[in-house]
Amino acid sequence: MTFQHLCMQLGDGMGRTLIIFFLTLILSLPLGLIVCFGRRSKFKPLAWIFRVFIDILRGTPLMLQLLVVFYGPYFIFGMTLTKTWRFAALIIGFVINYSAYFAEIYRAGIESIPIGQYEAAEVLGYTRSQTFMKIILPQMVKRVIPPVTNEVITLVKDTSMAFVLAITPPEMFTLAKQIAAAQTTMMPLFVAGLFYFVLNAIVSWAMGKLEKRLAYYQ
Repeated sequence: MTFQHLCMQLGDGMGRTLIIFFLTLILSLPLGLIVCFGRRSKFKPLAWIFRVFIDILRGTPLMLQLLVVFYGPYFIFGMTLTKTWRFAALIIGFVINYSAYFAEIYRAGIESIPIGQYEAAEVLGYTRSQTFMKIILPQMVKRVIPPVTNEVITLVKDTSMAFVLAITPPEMFTLAKQIAAAQTTMMPLFVAGLFYFVLNAIVSWAMGKLEKRLAYYQ
């Protein structure tokens, strides 16, 4: 089997991997900010709930979380588990998991801003929302780019966890394993590994460009 032919066979799986990656990224980044706000809430019971939420998601395997999201509706509500729900559960599981990690990254970024900037904004007559949007958020974004990049790179590799819910059509890693087993060759797995490496290289390059663009005071 030629490299070109193998890439064509893995094409559908690559597309599904990219869909999982982009949907998770687009949804988990803003959700992480909401979770961060809840975690930093001055209303202690709410802050405690979000802290427990984050601790559970960061302290348990992603594989277990995907299974809980998928089978939960059946055991709790008696819902029928359809093929559509299988993919939806996968995305929900990924988004919830990564929102917890992004929330803690955002929190660290926000809390790294000197309190004097809040006080100065208050003196200038800024409201709390104006202070956050115009002063705190731009600085926070610049500071969290490196750890966010690490999480995005991890997400690229974690898309291979989709095999847990056996979605159809399968994502690339599952498809590569199927081809490797059928043709008794390791080449599909090497090609899949090459794809992950290239995608992560692109992510690193793009985030590096973004980090340099935001470093306008350096």
